Amino acid sequence: MQSIPVDTTRLGELRCAIAPEKKISNSETGEVKRDRDGNPMYTVAVTVRQDARRISVIEIAMSGEPRGIEEGMVVKVTGLTAFAWSMGDRHGISFRADAITPVPSVLPKAGGA
Repeated sequence: MQSIPVDTTRLGELRCAIAPEKKISNSETGEVKRDRDGNPMYTVAVTVRQDARRISVIEIAMSGEPRGIEEGMVVKVTGLTAFAWSMGDRHGISFRADAITPVPSVLPKAGGA
């Protein structure tokens, strides 16, 4: 599987579309997928919109639970990597990140300037 680093500074505003969910490896048993170190894997659906184009939603996997992420909030994605995959006649791109963190909202100052 080929890994491709992604420059998130070129993706525009990233917004959480679906809050973090545990990544399930076995739907029959409900077993949670784990990374090589035994940490649980989570996925976060993130909207991407560049230059007033159509919005795309990508699911990003990461090790450990992202904290403080809620639907609708702007997020920062660190260490985003895309992976091209194929299984038989199926193929696609999956995404993984080192971290997904909330971006603090900037409130306007009271009274103008």
